[in-house]
Amino acid sequence: MEQDEIIIRQGIVHILDGELGCPVYSGQLLELTPDINDFFRQHIFKILSGDDMKKCYFDDEKEEGMYKLVKEFSEENLITASKEMAGILYNIMNSNVTIPSADFAAVTFQVRGIRHLALLKMNYKESFVHMTNSAEEGNVNSIIKYRAALPPSSTRLSEAVIINLDDYTVNIVEKKYEVNGEKCNYLSKLYLKCSVSMSSKTRLDIVTRAVEQVNKKHFEGRPVKQMEAKRIIKEEIEENGTLSVEKISEKIYGKVPEIKEEFDAKMEKYHMQKAEVKPQSEKTTKKFEKQYLKTDTGIEINIPMEQYQDINQVEFITNPDGTISVLIKNINKISTR
Repeated sequence: MEQDEIIIRQGIVHILDGELGCPVYSGQLLELTPDINDFFRQHIFKILSGDDMKKCYFDDEKEEGMYKLVKEFSEENLITASKEMAGILYNIMNSNVTIPSADFAAVTFQVRGIRHLALLKMNYKESFVHMTNSAEEGNVNSIIKYRAALPPSSTRLSEAVIINLDDYTVNIVEKKYEVNGEKCNYLSKLYLKCSVSMSSKTRLDIVTRAVEQVNKKHFEGRPVKQMEAKRIIKEEIEENGTLSVEKISEKIYGKVPEIKEEFDAKMEKYHMQKAEVKPQSEKTTKKFEKQYLKTDTGIEINIPMEQYQDINQVEFITNPDGTISVLIKNINKISTR
């Protein structure tokens, strides 16, 4: 999906500032100027193209609260429906002071003919602005702290809900805040009251963490074996656009059944032994672009994966005494920083 494919249809903003003591509802839709269109389009695109997004599932047997509002929603009642949606959220925020104040934007948009509803919780950011006052001596310019600035479109929102209005599937990005003494994902648990699957980023982190744990246990003194695991994961993502847990388990540990069984058991704990992880953000897979090494003598080496895979560039040599030498070849120039 490209950013230009997102067509903003309607939008409205309500103010959910805990310091005001009550929500400030808007009675009119936003005027969608080119700047406002771009503002929402960029925020929505960043959410949809990121790997923090999780699938959220309503309970079909409990058509109440937000689910009821979503099922009854139409663009003709955006003003009324968005006020109710904002009100439910404000009540949760008002009861839990750790949840930050925000502007709540309800925006309808379409992608490839499919309509969606975006509920964007735009948490306030502190910023500094100038202020000019008149005095007898002339203008007096000062700088003041402004605490209710909205997140710029260059950043990704940490709290948002995207609802497909055709089939009512829900995608969510959320952040944990303290509720009744415990941190929880209040957006999914209390606001939407839906069950949530893990995000692509979380699933990929689980796989890589399990690989690292198994390798550290069984291949502590064999860095090349540990680096090969990282190369295999990168190669799998590049070639297939997805990471099959079954495939990488076989490729990394297939020749050592007892170690493979240990890795598979770790995946089974998360019900991921047959999972397909599909990251779509370059930021998520960036950690596989380089091999990072640190020797016991304090030397640190950063090797791009392409050069690591090229024996004409880098070679790892196991010496007769068990020590390891790293040979970096064909260097034309060395610079310092």
